[in-house]
Amino acid sequence: MKSPALGGLFDLDALNESISINESKMAEPGFWDHQETAQKLIDENNQLKTKVDSYESLTSQLDDIQVAIELLEEAPDAEMQAEVEQDYAKLQQELQQYRLNLLLSGPYDHNNAILEIHPGAGGTESQDWGSMLLRMYTRWAEQHNFKVETLDYQPGDVAGISSVTLLISGHNAYGYLRSEKGVHRLVRISPFDSAGRRHTSFASVDVLPELDDSVEVDINPADLKVDVYRASGAGGQHVNKTSSAVRITHEPTGIVVASQAQRSQLQNRQTAMNMLKAKLYELEEEKKAKEKAALEGDQLEIGWGSQIRSYVFHPYTMVKDHRTNYETGNGQAVMDGDLDPFINAYLQYQLEQANPD
Repeated sequence: MKSPALGGLFDLDALNESISINESKMAEPGFWDHQETAQKLIDENNQLKTKVDSYESLTSQLDDIQVAIELLEEAPDAEMQAEVEQDYAKLQQELQQYRLNLLLSGPYDHNNAILEIHPGAGGTESQDWGSMLLRMYTRWAEQHNFKVETLDYQPGDVAGISSVTLLISGHNAYGYLRSEKGVHRLVRISPFDSAGRRHTSFASVDVLPELDDSVEVDINPADLKVDVYRASGAGGQHVNKTSSAVRITHEPTGIVVASQAQRSQLQNRQTAMNMLKAKLYELEEEKKAKEKAALEGDQLEIGWGSQIRSYVFHPYTMVKDHRTNYETGNGQAVMDGDLDPFINAYLQYQLEQANPD
C-alpha cells in the first residue's frame, strides 16, 4: 500500500517553515501593538498547524493499517481483516476530504460567505423555487455547523421569496459555496397549476466572500443612493416597527444591496456597505484578471442556456451539474442539503482545469 498522493498540493517542509516564521514574528516585542494584525497572523498560523496535524494523523493511520496488513499476511484473521477494511475505507474518505480542503487555496476561500438568491421570470413558480433553494442552503450550512444569518428577506407576492441575502459564517464557507454561483433550473409538476402541468423555473445564486477591513475598496459617498424602509421577516413577521432597513444603490455600477438583519439603522447601513464593498471588490478583480467569460456569465439572462445545475423532478428524478457532469437520482437528499458531492466534484473540476496535464 503506497503513501497517499496529494498531487503536489501539500509541501510539509514549506508549511513547517511558514509556521516557524510566524512564531518568530509572534515572539517579537511589540507584536500586540496592532491587535487586529496580530490576531490575523495567529489565526493564519493555527490554520497551518491544523493542516500539518491532520496530515500527520492521516499518515499515522496509514502506517497502522500497513502494519495490520502485514500481520494479516502472516496470520489471517477474518475479524481483524474486517476491522482493517473498515478503517481503510474511513481513511480513504478522510484523505479525500483533506485533499479537497487543500484545494481551497484562494485568497478568500477561508472567509464567511454572502449568498444571494434571486428568482428569475415566472412569478410564483420561480419565487417558490427560490424558497426551496433557501431551505437547501440553510440545511447544508446547519449540517456543517455554520451560522446562518438573514441579512435581507423580501417575500414573494403569493409564495416563496422575491429575494434573500444570507451571511453564512464558518471556516471555508466561501471556498465551498463559491461553486454554487450561477443559475439553477427546476423542472417539476407545479403545485400552483390546477391542470397539473410541468413547469420550468429559474433562480440565480450569487456568492461573495465577506471581506474584513484589511481589504480596501474606494467608495465615493456621492455615488450612493441610500433608502430606508421598514423591515419584515419571513412569513410577514415584522423585525421592527421603525424604518431601520437600509437599501444602498451604487449608481455608477447599478449594484443594489440591502440589510434588515439588525434593529439599528446604523448597523444595517454598515452591513449593507460591507456587502457593497464585497461586490465592488469582486467586480474590480474580474476586470483586472480580464475574466470576460465570468463577467458575461454574470450578465446572462436568468433563463434557458445559462444554468449551472438542473433539478428535475418530472418525469424522472435527477439533479445534474452541467460543469462537472456529476449527477444523482436522489433529488430529495439534495434539497435536504446534501450538496457536498456537487461541491467536491466542482473543486476537482477546478483542479483539472488548472492542471490539464
